[in-house]
Amino acid sequence: MAERKPLIFSAFNMLAPSHHDHGQWRRDDSRQLEYTTPQYWVDVARTLERARFDILFFADVLAPYETLGGNRDAALRTGLQAPVLDAASIVALLAYTTENLGFAFTENVLQEPPYSFARRASTLDHLTGGRLGWNIVTGSIPGTGRNLGYGGLPEHSDRYARAEEFLEVVYKLWEQSWEDGALLRDKATGHYTDAGKIHDIHHKGHFYDVPGAHASEPSPQRTPVLFNAGASDRFAQFAADHAEAVFSSIEVGDPIANIAKLRKAAADAGRDPYDLKIISKFAYVLGSTEEEAQRINADLAETRSVESLLIKLAEGAKKDLSILGLQEKVSDILERATADDIGSFRTRLENAPDKDWTLEQYVRWSGAQHAVGTPEQIADAIESWSDVGIDGLNVHYLTQPGSWEDFADHLTPILTERGLMRARYDPPGTTLRERLFGAGPHLPETHRARRAQQLV
Repeated sequence: MAERKPLIFSAFNMLAPSHHDHGQWRRDDSRQLEYTTPQYWVDVARTLERARFDILFFADVLAPYETLGGNRDAALRTGLQAPVLDAASIVALLAYTTENLGFAFTENVLQEPPYSFARRASTLDHLTGGRLGWNIVTGSIPGTGRNLGYGGLPEHSDRYARAEEFLEVVYKLWEQSWEDGALLRDKATGHYTDAGKIHDIHHKGHFYDVPGAHASEPSPQRTPVLFNAGASDRFAQFAADHAEAVFSSIEVGDPIANIAKLRKAAADAGRDPYDLKIISKFAYVLGSTEEEAQRINADLAETRSVESLLIKLAEGAKKDLSILGLQEKVSDILERATADDIGSFRTRLENAPDKDWTLEQYVRWSGAQHAVGTPEQIADAIESWSDVGIDGLNVHYLTQPGSWEDFADHLTPILTERGLMRARYDPPGTTLRERLFGAGPHLPETHRARRAQQLV
């Protein structure tokens, strides 16, 4: 058997009571109600470093989900990703209390001008010693657009057009504004910089007018590692043009075909398709025996919120699924509800394992799509994902910090032995980009941000 290449391990998280655990904050063995306290996140980060994770990846939303019932009440009632704090604000603290763990935060291109964002990202890349990544998103919740002053969420194509120009601006600021020799720090002459090597970017576009130079000196990576998340065809094209790594639901449908689609998009954009790291989601319940694992899984099912699950399903379909009765049979729903009524959720129901299930039974089943078993069995499941051709896993917690403690204590040793996880971290001072790609700390010359340098 060929030697295995270690996977990228990312811990999927959010500064909210509940992320994708769907209400497990109620459990006595969860500390999720401490999400507003620094010590809680320090403990999470240190546990992830003990587990030898590469990234603590923070998702984000700027407004509660409001599709189910046509309002935000269900999300606020169940604590599903609401209320929520700003993840970028805690990155510097967590970097200070760890040595190797990387951090990726999500920021919507609608929420602040590219000039101020570029400074904030440079600040965090400095303070993390180059362990920073940015997950680029364009927004999907109408309340985000309303509250940011857009009068609603801009159209899908308009959001991507804004994102393209936003990136053009920050690329110029990070990559072009300061030449490599601009920073002097010469105590003898008193010259901190060579001002002639710091350039205004003279950007004037459709959405942004940014004439000046970058406010910050170049950080260890200059540009943070660029992540992108999504599932649409437009996402695939955008990711192929910009992203170094993608978080995508590869498991929906045919995983091999989904991976091939992303690789082809990268190749069509003139890139080596294997330079794009593909990271899929993964969750697990672990026990010392199969019986114990199944018992823990059943216990988690009892405290999992059906309403919270339904919120996410409604959001994915962009349809108000409260028009359906939880005790209706799936077969009856399929008879009366069209795609116009329930959108892509109809396709999900068509693929339900049992059409005699009630909607509640289906929703509960949909929220339990995770591996269950002994450490060896969970490692087998991870190994099977490696065989499919992904580059990494975005691991969801089911209880926090319990899921990460289980990983560190029981999975890290087995995965290391199988070659699925690195045996040790890189030397101190290694940037996140160097760890993920095995090259230098800066974007490769083939990336479009680097190819545009001659414009300054």
